[in-house]
Amino acid sequence: MTAQDEAPELEVWIDQDLCTGDGICAQYAPEVFELDIDGLAYVKSSDDELLQDKGATTPVPLKLLDDVRDSAKECPGDCIHVRRVKDMVEVYGPDAE
Repeated sequence: MTAQDEAPELEVWIDQDLCTGDGICAQYAPEVFELDIDGLAYVKSSDDELLQDKGATTPVPLKLLDDVRDSAKECPGDCIHVRRVKDMVEVYGPDAE
């Protein structure tokens, strides 16, 4: 069993209604987050495409988990949500238990 098999599959999304546009997320994990011309942060697909649909999610690569987690913890708008795919439970972000 590899580490990838042991790690839960996670996805991340941003609530743009709460985004303050500070760009901390894009500094921590530019492979996952990007600021658009509207000044708000969005997640990116694995193909580096900006996902601008409300509630759009993208998988969290295991190698970037620490960066994504730190982004959620440091976000001044508390708008980054990381959840397990299998049960949709938020593990990092404002609604994490």
